[in-house]
Amino acid sequence: MAGKGQTKRKDKDRIVLRTGEGQRPNGTYEYRWTDRSGTRRRVYAKTLELLREKEEEIQKDKCDGIKAEARYVTVNDVFDMWRQLKRGLKDNTFQNYQYMYNMFVRPDFGKTRVSSLKKSDVKRFYNTLADERGLQASTIDSVHTVLHQVLDMAVDDAYLRVNPSDNVLKELKQSHIFKTEKRRGLTKPEQELLLDFLQRNHTYNHWYPIIAVMVGTGLRVGEVTGLRWCDIDLEEGLVDVNHTLVYYDHRETEGKKGCYFNVNTPKTKAGTRQVPMLDFVRDAFIQEREYQEANDIHCAVTIDGYTDFIFVNRFGATQHQGTLNKAIRRIIRDCNDEVLLREEAEPVLLPHFSCHSLRHTFTTRMCEAGVNIKVIQDALGHADISTTLNIYADVTKELKKDEFAGLDLYFKKSPQQNITSPAL
Repeated sequence: MAGKGQTKRKDKDRIVLRTGEGQRPNGTYEYRWTDRSGTRRRVYAKTLELLREKEEEIQKDKCDGIKAEARYVTVNDVFDMWRQLKRGLKDNTFQNYQYMYNMFVRPDFGKTRVSSLKKSDVKRFYNTLADERGLQASTIDSVHTVLHQVLDMAVDDAYLRVNPSDNVLKELKQSHIFKTEKRRGLTKPEQELLLDFLQRNHTYNHWYPIIAVMVGTGLRVGEVTGLRWCDIDLEEGLVDVNHTLVYYDHRETEGKKGCYFNVNTPKTKAGTRQVPMLDFVRDAFIQEREYQEANDIHCAVTIDGYTDFIFVNRFGATQHQGTLNKAIRRIIRDCNDEVLLREEAEPVLLPHFSCHSLRHTFTTRMCEAGVNIKVIQDALGHADISTTLNIYADVTKELKKDEFAGLDLYFKKSPQQNITSPAL
């Protein structure tokens, strides 16, 4: 009798498993199903209750059209698919996207499974970049640009319902106070000191032409290093900007590894332009040609069908931003040493600056001269006039301060007692 009672209780306590469910030898549970592609899938859980929660999520995914494999796919997997399928980007832009992703996303955040990704995860990731790694807003913006595209693809390919990175960058910028240093060009005395030093100094004289051209044209570094002799007209006094030279520093792409150059067309129509030569710019081109003829220097490279580059080193290879900035650092050091040896009361010294500062210097001189804003935009190759207006506003703000400082000095030199009222 006791045996029959025990059997009835066991039958009553027996768990009824649904179709696809099963209990494993170790006591855990599994659920098996076939996805739309015909692939057999399975999930596991310690208890039947937890298993059925997962089953409900799977059924919801099926109803919403979410792929079953999203549970196994990582952000890195989606990026790799995006990288293979992405079209319509210039090579340097595509290389920068890959660099940003591989540097900041792939090592940690990229290993996250797409199916578990939430908006809070993306926000936490960006906060880590800002707070722990100390990245500037512009760098995080670049990371976001590529990550957002990758997650958009995850949505389009039914790995996600919505893009969890939507509006996260905007919220980050509102909640963080990023330290930003406004770019400034060289002042007129600093510019004069730089160019005078280069013209006089035998060691650095060969750097004068390219630096003078950057100061006097506002060309981007890739535009000036990419100039060919056929791109300038010394008689008409015009520089034709129609391409840019891009230098890749130890990045990998299909069939190419390490450092190499590419020639790209400008990103926008505004980038293709003609810039009039100032007299000292024209003289700088002539000085470069005479220097190369005297030292038997010739362009020895062909890049994407382009050759006869103007600014080459003594081996005939093209210049790039890295070598120019290194040279500028040495020029600043030796120029300032020379000035300090003169022991002047209030010496003009060169600040730390880079190639891009010379473009800003050109913009500053145009603003100081009162050049029309549309002319400045055209000369700089800005597609969006708001970019030009922002620079113009910064420069004119400083000019206004200087003007009022001079006015204050004028008032101090004009005591009230020396101002007599006209006789009535």
